Amino acid sequence: MPILRIYLLAVSLVLAGLTQTVYAAAETDTLSAVLASRNDEDKARDEARQPLETLRFFQIRPGMTIAEALPGGGWYTRILANYLGKEGTLYGVNYPDSLWPMLSYASPEWIAERIAATKNFATKVASFTDNGITAQGFTFDTVPTEVEGTVDRVLLIRALHNLNRFQPEAGTRSQALAATHTMLKKDGLVGVVQHRAPAAYSEEWANGNRGYLNQAAVVAMFAEAGFALVAQSEINANPMDQPSGEDSVWRLSPSLRGSNDDEQRDAMVAIGESDRMTLLFRKVPVN
Repeated sequence: MPILRIYLLAVSLVLAGLTQTVYAAAETDTLSAVLASRNDEDKARDEARQPLETLRFFQIRPGMTIAEALPGGGWYTRILANYLGKEGTLYGVNYPDSLWPMLSYASPEWIAERIAATKNFATKVASFTDNGITAQGFTFDTVPTEVEGTVDRVLLIRALHNLNRFQPEAGTRSQALAATHTMLKKDGLVGVVQHRAPAAYSEEWANGNRGYLNQAAVVAMFAEAGFALVAQSEINANPMDQPSGEDSVWRLSPSLRGSNDDEQRDAMVAIGESDRMTLLFRKVPVN
């Protein structure tokens, strides 16, 4: 791990004021072994996504109950399912079914696949590991009563932008953050990794339509929803990502949308994945 990342991680954990943040050597070894066991395609994204440092920063441990927002293709799901182990629980929390049709590119078939993915989350997890982990899928607007107050960590990894972009007409962000607050234990934490817009860009530009959000705006939306920022890190930062004009995050790897020739593609690949904020929030109990 680069010295700068080690320093930033240490400083962030001190700011969090949590003595349990120091990982035991056995936990680091277990997570490292899980990461090493994955396929080459998944491991190819590690340099951009820093899964070891990120999950340590979020204080994820075997046996925890974790809610992963927008599991998607399962890149983090495969890690979590194998790391949490038999005593762990993994929930896949998707957007409300009503959000998918709001996306301009969503076909009826694609929407049906997204809805089915929520219902089939446990089966998908079982295809990633045979360790006996408990798994269940649901949406932000269908959190089961028995889940309320039981979750150790909620992970929102590259999942906030669509919730924010449809907040004005559908209240998607506030509903999801309220559900997050309800799911968490009293001492529960929320880990956020999100495409980050340059600080000088307006909230209108960085409203999620291009995938990017302003870091200050994210901190404010969590404060409004009953969370306190306890730590932040630059472990997922990429200063080479400098969007402008109509640029979206999907111009970059791994999507590479809009690259019409090898020269454009090579330029986007050279930048790498997006610049990302990494934030840790604590649930503030309601009096």
